[in-house]
Amino acid sequence: YRLAEEGPADIRIGNVASDLGIVTGSGEVTFSLESGSDYLKIDNMTGELSTTERRIDREKLPQCQMIFDENECFLDFEVSVIGPSQSWVDLFEGQVIILDINDNTPTFPSPVLTLTVEENRPVGTLYLLPTATDRDFGRNGIERYELLQEPGGDSVFELQVADTLDGEKQPQLIVKGPLDREQRDSYELSLRVRDGGDPARSSQALLRVVITDVNDNSPRFEKSVYEADLAENSSPGTPILQLRAADLDVGVNGQIEYVFGAATESVRRLLRLDENSGWLSVLHRIDREEVNQLRFTVMARDRGQPPKTDKATVVLNIRDENDNVPTIDIRKIGRIPLRDGVASVAEDVLVDTPIALVQVSDRDQGENGVVTCTVVGDVPFQLKPASEGEGEPQNKRKYFLHTSAPLDYEAVHDYNVVIVAVDSGSPSLSSNNSLLVRVGDTNDNPPVFSQAVLEVSFPENNLPGERVATVVATDADSGKNAEITYSLEASPLSSEALGSIFSIDPDSGDVSVQAVLDREQRDTYEFQVTARDKGVPSLQGSTTVVVRVADRNDNEPRFMQDVFTFYVKENLQPNSPVGMVTVMDFDKGRNAELSLSIQPGDHDQAAGIFSIENDTGTIFSTISFDREQQTSYTFKVKAVDGGEPPRSATATVSLFVMDENDNAPTVTFPSNSSYTVLPPSSNMRTVVATVVATDADTGLNADLNYSIVGGNPFKLFEIDSASGVVSLVGKLAPKNYGLHRLVVQVNDSGQPPQSTTALLHVFVNESLSNATVVESQVARSLHTPLAQDIAGDPSYELSKQRLSIVIGVVAGIMTVILLILVVVMARYCRSKGKHGYEAGKKDHEDFFTPQQHDKAKKPKKDKKGKKGKQPLYSSIVTVEASKPNGQRYDSVNEKLSDSPGMGRYRSVNGGPGSPDLARHYKSSSPLPTVQLHPQSPTAGKKHQAVQDLPPANTFVGAGDNISIGSDHCSEYS
Repeated sequence: YRLAEEGPADIRIGNVASDLGIVTGSGEVTFSLESGSDYLKIDNMTGELSTTERRIDREKLPQCQMIFDENECFLDFEVSVIGPSQSWVDLFEGQVIILDINDNTPTFPSPVLTLTVEENRPVGTLYLLPTATDRDFGRNGIERYELLQEPGGDSVFELQVADTLDGEKQPQLIVKGPLDREQRDSYELSLRVRDGGDPARSSQALLRVVITDVNDNSPRFEKSVYEADLAENSSPGTPILQLRAADLDVGVNGQIEYVFGAATESVRRLLRLDENSGWLSVLHRIDREEVNQLRFTVMARDRGQPPKTDKATVVLNIRDENDNVPTIDIRKIGRIPLRDGVASVAEDVLVDTPIALVQVSDRDQGENGVVTCTVVGDVPFQLKPASEGEGEPQNKRKYFLHTSAPLDYEAVHDYNVVIVAVDSGSPSLSSNNSLLVRVGDTNDNPPVFSQAVLEVSFPENNLPGERVATVVATDADSGKNAEITYSLEASPLSSEALGSIFSIDPDSGDVSVQAVLDREQRDTYEFQVTARDKGVPSLQGSTTVVVRVADRNDNEPRFMQDVFTFYVKENLQPNSPVGMVTVMDFDKGRNAELSLSIQPGDHDQAAGIFSIENDTGTIFSTISFDREQQTSYTFKVKAVDGGEPPRSATATVSLFVMDENDNAPTVTFPSNSSYTVLPPSSNMRTVVATVVATDADTGLNADLNYSIVGGNPFKLFEIDSASGVVSLVGKLAPKNYGLHRLVVQVNDSGQPPQSTTALLHVFVNESLSNATVVESQVARSLHTPLAQDIAGDPSYELSKQRLSIVIGVVAGIMTVILLILVVVMARYCRSKGKHGYEAGKKDHEDFFTPQQHDKAKKPKKDKKGKKGKQPLYSSIVTVEASKPNGQRYDSVNEKLSDSPGMGRYRSVNGGPGSPDLARHYKSSSPLPTVQLHPQSPTAGKKHQAVQDLPPANTFVGAGDNISIGSDHCSEYS
């Protein structure tokens, strides 16, 4: 776009929307001016671009200051085209070219222009005139110059305009006539400038031409030589003298300027000459010690063309001031070296030995240069004059620096000797210089360690070459005498060579380990480190290094055995110790602090049963063991150390429960209510029956032996003590016919022994024609005291006598009498069976009460040391009768039916631990209730025992009537 400058506000420049081909009006597309908003604005809806209220001045735009092409002055702007809800944005750049207008008038630098022209200048002499400026350019710029002459005056000047190389116009004034200052000394003309604009703009200035004089007289000084004294160090600007000259000319030809003539560079640097007044003054401070006199010429020159001059000589004498401090120069003397302010003196030099030459001087003169000097401080040194000559200058003296006391390197290594010099000026000035006296060492001190014994903690499992420690020895000497070399040696207390394990850097003292240390193998190493200096002769010192190997958790806990086996008796009290495991850890400290725990076995046998004491490894049980329930336990014990990370180990514990004789033998065959039929014709050694018994214990506690303790008065039977086989050992006689009740006792071999008694019923007869009779006899035997023998037919002799009387008296009527006798005997036998026992009558001694056994108690011994009598039957049960239909009684107090053949039974009062024998007894005959007492029968009497058997071993009979095929029956009361 194009726009002329200096326009009013709201001038339309162009429509951005139409130029971009964007359709507007719907309001969905808007426009925003992103830059150029100082001079431009845009309508957000239509895209119309126009000017703001700020006026555009092309000549004031920064980007157009140096632009002289109207096509290159422009304003940049940016317009963003924004879609609906700013869903899209396009940015466009544009330019507005600012067109120049003729709004600036060309002007001269000043309204009055002055030009000086010498008189007598030849015609045609050209003088350049100042040019005018116009802020516009092109055709609006400067077009021409005009010279306006005085009305009616002679024209001695003419204007000429020349074009310069850069296209500018240069006005020039040319002399066209003679100039005589004495006739006219000035001219006033008008110079006009005009631009090429439409309409054109112009301005003019007054051109004043001044005719100057010609120089024809020289200046003259008042005197040819000027002389003065100047104190040194005078401050800049201090006036010294004024030079004066006069010129008979006027104007510039009579104006005089003063300049240096033949003068050195130091004169021009130190002095200032005022060219107008002729005053000579100090420009920079003058140091007499550098320049004591200044001689130069000064020229007086007028300002004519060409100038005329005169000269005069100036002499300045510099007066001394006390402005220099004394200087102290310290130099070597003799063979004692001195370099860079340091003198090296051996500590064994003699007192009053000169070690340096001191020269003191002052650049001032007279009293200002008279200097005295001394050594300051408490140092073993002093100054002595080097010579006593009277002709020595007062401002330059020499001294020797002597030692005044012995030197000791170990006490003081260095001395800073300060020498102070003071002049005699007023006020006096002083200075100082120092000499560093470095005392040379002799090898008189051995290396010393800070510790006689150095203890170092170093972790095990190191890498070879690791640094263990650094030993440092110091030597009070210096130089080679203090250079130390370290070496390892065996400890004086041990001849062991540790060179293969440790090494030391001879220069740094770093002790390194060359092997892998194992604290469990060795936890302490001790060796000696020797430090030797390099002096002559060499001195040495030593220290003992103790390396304590620090522990790392590199060892698992270790049980003494992989499997611990313990044996414990059953019936042990709960919370009793059952074993102890031993575990160790070769580490140390927290790495060896062990925590023990019980780990469950394969079947969680140890869960909640065992605990372990962490300090002692003792294992405790929370239960009382019963070998008959479980014979062994297997579990694991885990040990975890306290290292980081922790390490652990496990061991297996096998616990075997040892047997206690806490179970009495149990007879499984025969049952107390059963019987065996033995024919009378049986031979000797005939096996009658085998008593079978078991014991829940094991070993000797389960080693059983059998014996017949009752019911064998005729010694007809014998039992094998080992196998329980009952054999016939006697010849059976008719009197032996009938029921035999053998009381068998089964003893184990435990200590103390346990025993059980059982009843073996043997019915001796040819045949078993009426089992009910036998069963009734067996039932009665169960209620017969064991002390009373039941062995065969007790009425055998009485029956034999009766039979003889009948045969003798009534021989002829054998059959009738025999029949009557059979009937009578039958009745007689029945009446005896009814009247053998009285119901409810107690025997004077009741042997059927079972004896209770306490597993936890052992039998006491009598006072004579003999063992107490062991009960022959420790576990007795009561046999119960059966109902007619074969049913069992449900309880000991249950009432039987009203049948006259049934009886009522109750349980024995044998205590809570006593078995119920009545549960194993079945019979159709009513029998009285008996009490079983736990007391054993007396030693002198025969006794009987009742077997403790389960119901399954019960022998069941049937029938109420007694019918046997023999003439004999067993009746006992």
